This record gives sequence, structure tokens and C-alpha cells, in this order.
Amino acid sequence: MARYCLNQNQQHNGDYEVHNLDTCWTPPAIQNQIPLGDHYGCASAVSAARAQYPNTRINGCLHCSPSCHTS
Repeated sequence: MARYCLNQNQQHNGDYEVHNLDTCWTPPAIQNQIPLGDHYGCASAVSAARAQYPNTRINGCLHCSPSCHTS
């Protein structure tokens, strides 16, 4: 399992990105991390973030969660 967080800063395209804190080389600063807990993969971490923030555009980080990066 890996630790995931949601970046509270919006990307230029309007998305908020989920990061794998165990492998990401571009994680958000600690003060900008919203903890999502431990997950076996980015899909469940993204689902958890979307459940917490249903009206927000959320996807995975291109670098650490490429299979969940949609835009």
C-alpha cells in the first residue's frame, strides 16, 4: 500500500491532482497536501478524493499516477 494525498492547489487546466507520496518526485508542499490515506493504487485514491469532493475535477499526477492521469 502507498500513501496518497490530494494537492489543494488547482492546476492550470482546472484539475486537482492525486499524488503517491511514496514515489512522486513532484509532490505538493506539505502545507498543500490533503491526506487521502493508504491505497493499493491510484484508482482507489482518486475515487476517495472524488467521494470527498464530488464537484471537483480530480485526476492522478502524470508522474506518480500516470494510469489515473486523464487530462
